[in-house]
Amino acid sequence: MPEELKPTMTQNFIHDFIDEDIAQGGQFQGMTVHTRFPPEPNGYLHIGHAKAIFVDFGTAEKYGGLCNLRMDDTNPTKEDVEYVEAIQEDIHWLGYDWGDRFYFASDYFEKMYEYAVELIKKGLAYVCELTPEEFKEYRGDVNTPARSPWRDRPVEESLDLFARMRAGEFPNGKYTLRAKIDLASGNFNMRDPVIYRINHMHHHRQGDKWCIYPMYDFAHPLEDALEGITHSLCSLEFEDHRPLYDWVIANCPVPAKPRQIEFARLGINYTVMSKRKLRQLVEENRVSGWDDPRMPTLCGLRRRGYTPRAIRNFSERNGVSKAASTVEYAFLEHCLREDLNETAQRRMAVLRPVKLVITNYPEGQSETFTVENNPNRPEDGTREVTFSRELYVEADDFLPAPVPKYKRLYPDGPECRLKGAYVIKCTGYEADENGNVTVIHATYDPDSRGGDPADGRKIKGATIHWVDAATAVDAEIRLYDNLFTDADPDAGDKNFLDCLNPNSLEVLTGAKVEAGLAGVEAPASFQFLRQGYFCADNKDSKPGHLVFNRSVSLKDSFKF
Repeated sequence: MPEELKPTMTQNFIHDFIDEDIAQGGQFQGMTVHTRFPPEPNGYLHIGHAKAIFVDFGTAEKYGGLCNLRMDDTNPTKEDVEYVEAIQEDIHWLGYDWGDRFYFASDYFEKMYEYAVELIKKGLAYVCELTPEEFKEYRGDVNTPARSPWRDRPVEESLDLFARMRAGEFPNGKYTLRAKIDLASGNFNMRDPVIYRINHMHHHRQGDKWCIYPMYDFAHPLEDALEGITHSLCSLEFEDHRPLYDWVIANCPVPAKPRQIEFARLGINYTVMSKRKLRQLVEENRVSGWDDPRMPTLCGLRRRGYTPRAIRNFSERNGVSKAASTVEYAFLEHCLREDLNETAQRRMAVLRPVKLVITNYPEGQSETFTVENNPNRPEDGTREVTFSRELYVEADDFLPAPVPKYKRLYPDGPECRLKGAYVIKCTGYEADENGNVTVIHATYDPDSRGGDPADGRKIKGATIHWVDAATAVDAEIRLYDNLFTDADPDAGDKNFLDCLNPNSLEVLTGAKVEAGLAGVEAPASFQFLRQGYFCADNKDSKPGHLVFNRSVSLKDSFKF
């Protein structure tokens, strides 16, 4: 990753463990710290994965180590090459790279099968034929051990059945292979867990070669060990699975002995982080796709205008801990706003336009004003904007009759500044038969070029933005709000679909933007003065049909 893109990764408890491991006498003394990021290719990555990416790749970077990218494709259900490619694209977009260390868990299937056979030969695994209903019935409880009438099946019989399971002789659910550990364990993950099941399903990579698939708890430690991983960094729900991870490593002749360390997942309010539920939103057409800008997916955030630096800063500032917590969505917006305030060029756009005619400005005349592209970045230079007799301003910058404290345009109201241009005063308006304002009339002060009157008088009205009617181009503007109305749509017995926000997207057509935006290409981001930060849509925007997504408003609602 380029130096300017690297976040500062603060010391955390994971690093404390690693420091101990590589210290004098530690387990991994003298070894290169080696981590991995192992997503399942059954959906697109979301903002929660960004934290895991930051932890896995960031930890390797901190110690000058390595981080693998591994597709955890041990379950053929819903897995697809589309997701594999999208995952790679998202990680690269965030600024991380795995070099030549790109792996598929399914490439280890033959080796995993050999390890399973060896466990059977050692008397540490057996073929069980409990049905799912019987399995649940015989599972026991905290006071009652689990049981299986097949636990003492002879080794040779289990070996024969397991080979025939692989050969495809049996239907789904007929047999499983279980590790023989401890049916009375207080940790239910150790009560002879299933490590292989029959599943006659086409695999996106292996085709129809396999009809038995390893369970994650068996496959994951083997994958880590085969790749020489030193530290397997997992989310907190795998803490109770760690004894099984260690049992697999201890009882299979693997070439390395990784250490599993768990950290808390990232939770954000007003959204859901389950890939199953996100897929449901897509498949039921509740959103336009995985990259819908309202989705918490990385491709959705990218389309909305989020930057890699904003997401990395968000991940770093949330820290790494064992304590589960929910972060305000407003903080994610704060990190984006902070980044774009520094980097985004300024432009003028009128989202709900009404024509403004300056009656004392000469017809047929126009002039240009030189304005800064970004006051925070002088190196971004300046641009020219045109000005003429007819302009567009925001509809809500005018009222036929004022309300208290209204300081914008109304007949015989206060003088107002047109941003960077002239001081004007409203003199009247025109309306259609329904009372809708169609044209605002005003006069300008020719001696106020640049927005300040020559005599230095105080302007009591507001400064309003505008675009030149003669040169402005049309644009479609998409305004986004939270996808859910409930801060915790997953809580309790709620159906998260009932919490969908019907007003999460507002589409404005016929907006007017500066002529210089006509040829802009996605994913260019801009601050539209007084409106917020916007980006050209990376799917629908094209010459002749400009589409801008509002990334985030100007107002920061996050409270430190």
